[in-house]
Amino acid sequence: MEDLFALGIGLVAIVMIFSIPLTAIWTTHLRKTQKFKAQIVKDEIELEKLKYNNFLIETEKMRLDLQQKQTDLLESSADPIILDLQKRVPAETKTSSF
Repeated sequence: MEDLFALGIGLVAIVMIFSIPLTAIWTTHLRKTQKFKAQIVKDEIELEKLKYNNFLIETEKMRLDLQQKQTDLLESSADPIILDLQKRVPAETKTSSF
């Protein structure tokens, strides 16, 4: 009976000795994983900001290209309807400027 009790105490001591470093290794791993996840989220946020800025720049560029094409079309045409539109365009751009 005493041998079984001593074996139990020895087994508990061995488990405690090995569980402390394993717990430390596991928590260190979890911390590193959380840091990596946080960095990934920061990178994704930065990427979304860049995508949004790129969208704004492309939209402005397309608006300017369209405006230039409309101006070129209106200047090159002698159609009375287009000439009438040509008179309206400057007034509309003044009222709907961004």
